[in-house]
Amino acid sequence: GGLAVCDHGIVKMGTRVYGGTTVGPWSKVSGELNNCVILGYSNKAHEGYLGNSVIGEWCNIGADANTSNLKNNYEKIKLWSYPNQSFVDTGQQFCGLIMGDHSKTGINTMFNTGTVVGVSSNVFGEGFPRNFVPSFSWGGKQGFQTYRTDKAFEAAERVMARRGVDFDVQERLILLRVFEDTAKFRRWEKS
Repeated sequence: GGLAVCDHGIVKMGTRVYGGTTVGPWSKVSGELNNCVILGYSNKAHEGYLGNSVIGEWCNIGADANTSNLKNNYEKIKLWSYPNQSFVDTGQQFCGLIMGDHSKTGINTMFNTGTVVGVSSNVFGEGFPRNFVPSFSWGGKQGFQTYRTDKAFEAAERVMARRGVDFDVQERLILLRVFEDTAKFRRWEKS
């Protein structure tokens, strides 16, 4: 398959890219990529494997982060479905990481096959986090807490300012709506 690098996208020297990969505008990639769509203003600028994945805007994948895109038993992959509010069989054998806008990972973060990370989450630490990380989550395998909107908005404002883009009222309202609409998935808030 082909490779598309959108306006101002950067593919760093030594990057290994395989078929069907798109690098969005102002995004930067390195490491190994296979059949990925990386939307605008996102970075995977270090070593690590990303396969059969979709990464939203304003994301950052930490150094040596890796995704599994094939189960060891070769079974079909189940993926979190927001409409069903449960995991559903995709009928697919390959699926890596689906990550919402403004989400980040720490260095050496590992993701199981078919992991969904919501909007504005920060995933880090050793071990594999669960296969569905709700929007506005902060943590990893050891557990999650809610990523407070004030802190998330401050981070988004800093990240966007680096690229000369304003974190405007509209963006803030969209993220606030996502925070409110996804509260039901942050189980720890109900404990």
